[in-house]
Amino acid sequence: MSRLILPNRAGDLECYTLGEPLNFTAARAHTPTRIAYAAAHVVADPLATSDPWLDVSLDWERTLDYRRYLWGLGFGVAEAMDTAQRGMGLDWPTSLELIRRSLDASRDVPGAVIACGCGTDHVAPEACRNLDDVIRAYEEQMAAIEGLGGRLILMASRALAALAASPDDYIKVYGRILSQAREPVILHWLGEMFDPALAGYWGHRDPDAAMQVCLGVIGEHADKVDGIKISLLDADKETAMRQQLPAGVKMYSGDDFNYPSLIAGDAQGHSHALLGIFDAIAPAAAAALAALDDGDMEAYERIFAPTVPLSRHIFASPTRFYKTGVVFMAYLNGHQDHFTMVGGQESTRSTLHLAELFRLADRAGLLRDPALAASRMAGVMATRGVAQ
Repeated sequence: MSRLILPNRAGDLECYTLGEPLNFTAARAHTPTRIAYAAAHVVADPLATSDPWLDVSLDWERTLDYRRYLWGLGFGVAEAMDTAQRGMGLDWPTSLELIRRSLDASRDVPGAVIACGCGTDHVAPEACRNLDDVIRAYEEQMAAIEGLGGRLILMASRALAALAASPDDYIKVYGRILSQAREPVILHWLGEMFDPALAGYWGHRDPDAAMQVCLGVIGEHADKVDGIKISLLDADKETAMRQQLPAGVKMYSGDDFNYPSLIAGDAQGHSHALLGIFDAIAPAAAAALAALDDGDMEAYERIFAPTVPLSRHIFASPTRFYKTGVVFMAYLNGHQDHFTMVGGQESTRSTLHLAELFRLADRAGLLRDPALAASRMAGVMATRGVAQ
């Protein structure tokens, strides 16, 4: 058995013994009952000469290998989203190159599904003087992604949130962009817990009022909307919105707190998935969804249950720092050889947070090589003053 010294929640050091990993081998059905995208992280190049706070350097081979891994488990890849540190270190030129390379890689994987984040983040919010500037910014990214053959995930815009004076401004911008889309897009409503700059999106601080504005936009352009991902971490609001969507428009759950029940659904319907946590718990999520495809709800709930405390910890407030936990899981499981992130974001979580993440991942059976995970965790702890 593997053991190491970890701090507990009180900050006291104690010996921790790892359990055995679970063997997640189930593959998803060819005709799955739920569409499931994993929002994928990026792997930084730890040996680049660039300064991480100022420049972006990616390890392209490892970054693309992780996407192949997700496709192999039956997931679609949601590319260049907030999980990839979009808006927190990953700039637009690198995002577009990431999209280009991922689209190229997807063409070599039979059945691979990919959708790509389209926003306005190449223009500073303060540089947008009016709504037409926001529209042009969206159009520039839309043209670039569609020119590569990519499908769009229309991301929320910090520039629009800063400039909009009323719900009508959102209606105008989204109406213009959706009317031009070549094929139906996925909308992304990202809550302020993920990005404080998006507070009051859709023109209302009250999320129920904001929801009605968003539903109005979807209803007006339903033929151009495949679905919407909402990331509000509120199961009741997601369910309420899901029940009001026009026929044929999907709800993609972005609720990293309540995903098992939302995906399972109820008599009135269910959510599909577009989740950052599926990057970190990919083997378990694939096995649980395969069980759901087979109608085995007992196995579905049993597999997902221990992943929820892990996910709630990774996405704990400040929620925008969840990317650190996602990358840390990839490092512990050997998908990359370092715990270095774009923008130096490996520093956003405390030593106690990482120690609890490690314990929760172990209890969920998600550390696939306990000896490797323990060795890597010990190294990280050593850099933070926890000697073994």
